[in-house]
Amino acid sequence: MGCRNIHAATVFAYIFGMASVAGLITATIAPNWRLMRLVSFNKNAKNVSVSIGLWIKCFRIEGNSECALYETDWYSNVDQLDLRVLQFALPFSIFFASLAALLCLIGICNTAFGREVPNINLAKCLVNSAGCQLVAALLFFLSGALSLTPSVWVIFQTNDMNKKYASIYATSTATYLAIASAGGLLFTSCLLLLWYCACKALPSPFWQPLPSQPASVHSYPSHSYASPPYSSRSRLSTIEIDIPVVTQIS
Repeated sequence: MGCRNIHAATVFAYIFGMASVAGLITATIAPNWRLMRLVSFNKNAKNVSVSIGLWIKCFRIEGNSECALYETDWYSNVDQLDLRVLQFALPFSIFFASLAALLCLIGICNTAFGREVPNINLAKCLVNSAGCQLVAALLFFLSGALSLTPSVWVIFQTNDMNKKYASIYATSTATYLAIASAGGLLFTSCLLLLWYCACKALPSPFWQPLPSQPASVHSYPSHSYASPPYSSRSRLSTIEIDIPVVTQIS
């Protein structure tokens, strides 16, 4: 099957990429990056757990799943370097991943609804589907690397904080969700790159958007009809002028 048809690889890559973007957005918003447990030695007092996010901090009383108190200005008072880096890295990662998903969708739609022989008058407006998928793959890879590195850093930073202080910190669910989403973006990038490399070797007009000959000539693969130059025509009789000259196309 030629590359002008929709391949399951590009559709699957788009769906997987969108799922990864949704997971990354959820992890960015969720206040569950690091969990801090405050233990009280007073028997009459209940222990408190603090869920630390990128933008908000949530205080819970032990035995209750709902937040008893929110620290809404936590985004400006973050005192942990790894979370501060994530505040800048994840929005950029989401932006690049969303742009990559848009380019991937444009490439799929252009492949599905594009003409077999493009209109040569619209050459400046043509969309190269393969180019869209290639740029989308690079943007997916950039987005995955940008979100994976600081997310993994949270795990190591949490272990270091437990060594310096009491073992009251733990890595929470948003960290692992961000790591999984970043891995999904990298997998999407690899899938699109493999599709690009596998299909580029196929003989298809998909890789050459503009045909080398007009559409009417494509039915004659080995010969085309052309008139001789004006200087030679002027020395021919009127009968010979109407006879077409067969030229070999290299």
